Amino acid sequence: MRYLQQKELDLASRYLFLSMAITVIRQDRKHMEQGKFKIKEPYMELLGKMELEARKERKELRKQMDHMKLQVVESGRNDSFTSFLFLAHGYEEKRNYFNPAIRKKVENILFELMKKSQQPGQFEYQTQQQKETNGSGLRE
Repeated sequence: MRYLQQKELDLASRYLFLSMAITVIRQDRKHMEQGKFKIKEPYMELLGKMELEARKERKELRKQMDHMKLQVVESGRNDSFTSFLFLAHGYEEKRNYFNPAIRKKVENILFELMKKSQQPGQFEYQTQQQKETNGSGLRE
């Protein structure tokens, strides 16, 4: 039986998948630091901004969930599925997610975060530096 309202389910699901996306970003940052990239800084900056955006959103979601007395916890996993327990109104609702579907949801969130972190005003320093060097990399 379904105890959660759609709004509650959407909120808790977004929180859940956003938390997974933050984990992926942190792992990617570690791999980037240890990797053999020639120029790491632009990638590290992008990942840093993505994590910051994600953490801000997750903080807001957490506040809303606390206000609604809503929780979500992992309750089990196997090769194909991961189970989560959604707690609200004194009820528990167990939901199973197909692991490739989880991966796709997290991937979509990463694309969203990438777009958000590249909006105008995010790279003001580089823009100013490009103006000073006339875009050529050489100062006039």
